[in-house]
Amino acid sequence: MFENLTDKLGNVFKGLTKRGALSENDVEKALQEVRTALLEADVALSVVREFIDKVKVRAVGEEVLRSVTPGQQVIKIVNDVLIEVLGSVGSELLIDHAPPAVILLVGLQGSGKTTTAGKLAFHLKSKKRKKVMLASLDIYRPAAREQLRILGEQADVLVLPEIDGESPEKIAKRAMAASKVQAIDVLILDTAGRTTLDTAMMSEAKEVFKLSNPSETLLVADAMTGQDAVQTAKAFSELIKISGVILTRSDGDARGGAALSMRSVTGCPIKFVGVSEKLDGLEPFHPDRAAGRILDMGDVVSLVEKAAETIAEEDAAQMMKRMSEGSFDMNDMLKQIGQLKKMGGLGGIMSMLPGIGKLQKQMAANNFNDKAISKQEAIIYSMTKKERVNVSLLNASRRKRIASGSGTAVSDVNRLVKQQQDMARMMKKMGKMGGLGGLKNMMSSLGGGNSNPELGNGQNSVMDANKMAELQKMMGGNMPNLGNMANRFGGMGLPGLGGKPSKKRR
Repeated sequence: MFENLTDKLGNVFKGLTKRGALSENDVEKALQEVRTALLEADVALSVVREFIDKVKVRAVGEEVLRSVTPGQQVIKIVNDVLIEVLGSVGSELLIDHAPPAVILLVGLQGSGKTTTAGKLAFHLKSKKRKKVMLASLDIYRPAAREQLRILGEQADVLVLPEIDGESPEKIAKRAMAASKVQAIDVLILDTAGRTTLDTAMMSEAKEVFKLSNPSETLLVADAMTGQDAVQTAKAFSELIKISGVILTRSDGDARGGAALSMRSVTGCPIKFVGVSEKLDGLEPFHPDRAAGRILDMGDVVSLVEKAAETIAEEDAAQMMKRMSEGSFDMNDMLKQIGQLKKMGGLGGIMSMLPGIGKLQKQMAANNFNDKAISKQEAIIYSMTKKERVNVSLLNASRRKRIASGSGTAVSDVNRLVKQQQDMARMMKKMGKMGGLGGLKNMMSSLGGGNSNPELGNGQNSVMDANKMAELQKMMGGNMPNLGNMANRFGGMGLPGLGGKPSKKRR
């Protein structure tokens, strides 16, 4: 999500930051380009007007125009206004009260309500340690209740048993009674939808709302429908008290206009976004982090959180021990590839790194993707146990055998071996510096420790050329390729992905 908008805004701000001083005309021209970018991203016209007006009032002031870093000051103002537009309210659900807390899911048919109900139940059970029950009120769509039952089994939560002939209101009453008897913390009610807004659906949703008195009423909307999703949200918010929005299929929407419009048009915060079809593919929405991604400042906080959830403590301790010993073999690389996949793959991680948006096209051109990771996995699995521990055993005939066994070329094997050797040297240096703690301190001193910096003070989240040169000097003689760069951001231990070293200084 926001990919196209990030590219367009990046081009606008690139011109601003190159100038030593800005005139009011420069700001006006830049804001006109920002306006065009927002409209092309399918942001509602009223929201675009309000956004530009807010930025303009703050950006054309004497304090900004005469600033030492006026371009960065303007970017900071845009960042602040983006956060306001997306909403400053966090994604926490209001469910910590006398149980059962009822969450009512509403929305059109096909928006992903039932799937979202399963994802939300899994999130509350695994992250919040809540005892959850699911109940389907959809008596119209064939197999809707069966779908919810299957999702409940996958999420390992209770599902209200079906009784034929019941109305949605009766099902809601029975679900609430069963929740009290079984000491349920959170009851999720999945309502029926229609292909379009109609009186019958709205009336039914309103009745269930009155009956259940939900703690949260969440509208599930498809991000890919753009302004149609916004209009649906507006219609529901006028009928019943919507407390938040869940945007589904955000991974398939590169424009992001619905997300930027939703808060302003409805007054409802975005609580969650669906990032994949998997059961764990539901993430809390953080306005400040989303603004950082839009402006290509990264979202290191989310990356660290995802790493903490994915990487087991004992694995991290073992890696620290090996790092202090200066050890890193193909088995270690294989573990890191597995961790990378669990964290959402290359695309998911790279989208959270500061400044990486500028390299997306270059990465695509050089085939830096999850297929490259799978290819590396195949190469390592084609090695013997001794070869994985000691790559010096890999003579020409062994490399040819490995290439044949993994369905790759000998050049792919050579590239992977070189990367493993580079990473082993890097790990040895990190061990001498004090492991991940030493790397963290080094990154902080280079300006890479803040995911949402005060750009007005001249601290950019993307390292400048001098800082990158200093990092390069400390970590080896040659500029790292894009794959190795993933390893070196924040000491996450992400595997290199192949490809030739980049000659372009970033």
